[in-house]
Amino acid sequence: MSLAETEDLPVFHLEAVTYHYPDGEIGIHELDLTVHERERIVLLGANGSGKSTLLRVLDGLIFPGKGTVRAFGQVLNEKNLNVDRLNLDFRRRVGFVFQNSETQLFSSTVWDEIAFGPLHMGMSVPQIRERVSELLEFFGIEAIRDRPPFKLSGGEKKKVALAAVMATNPDVLLLDEPTAALDPRTERWLIDMLVQLGESGKTLITATHNLDIVEEISDRVVVFGENHRVAATGPPSELLSEKELLLRVNLIDPRFHKHFHNGDHRHYHIHD
Repeated sequence: MSLAETEDLPVFHLEAVTYHYPDGEIGIHELDLTVHERERIVLLGANGSGKSTLLRVLDGLIFPGKGTVRAFGQVLNEKNLNVDRLNLDFRRRVGFVFQNSETQLFSSTVWDEIAFGPLHMGMSVPQIRERVSELLEFFGIEAIRDRPPFKLSGGEKKKVALAAVMATNPDVLLLDEPTAALDPRTERWLIDMLVQLGESGKTLITATHNLDIVEEISDRVVVFGENHRVAATGPPSELLSEKELLLRVNLIDPRFHKHFHNGDHRHYHIHD
């Protein structure tokens, strides 16, 4: 059965998943999680709590020592991803935007970077040209199409990385701390883009510890504790109101206050 024949199944289903790094450090521990199509999920937790590890497990970059991971109904493991047909289908359907965009940008020009995915997915040259042109316009980066990615600003690199991932039109987007190191204007652009992608039907799984963006980009929040387990899960409005929970998982300190502006938009601040 191909991944394309499993659309009525959860996007991801994890049962008692545990991952240890080669040095013995715990990444995630006995984690259960189900992600459904079109869900917008935020993985919320302090640095080192397991958010990035989980994203790498979901992208098939690392594999758990214990437990089972299923993607679109199929077991996600090294053996299955060595089957060309399954690997190609999975890579087409799941895209990963890394925290540091430089780690995934390697082509000589922005145009080549965006064209890389479609080229390896077997698209024709006219199709690739059309797709790249559409994405350059959509992300507003036509002016830098011929520039080398390593010479771009941080915000430009983030746009190119996202465009390159979107070039294969994935069903699922995994994003690791997407607003890290962005200036306020680019951060606002990115949040609006994620909202738009969610409204278009994409499944979004975003790891962050930035409380300000959670309610705009998620329908459900999964909170990680310092023990690398899920501490809580639920609607963002509920979990962000649980000060004791946020204190316990080291996302805020006792001076934390939640402010409301313009009726319903929240800002999270720490005061002396």
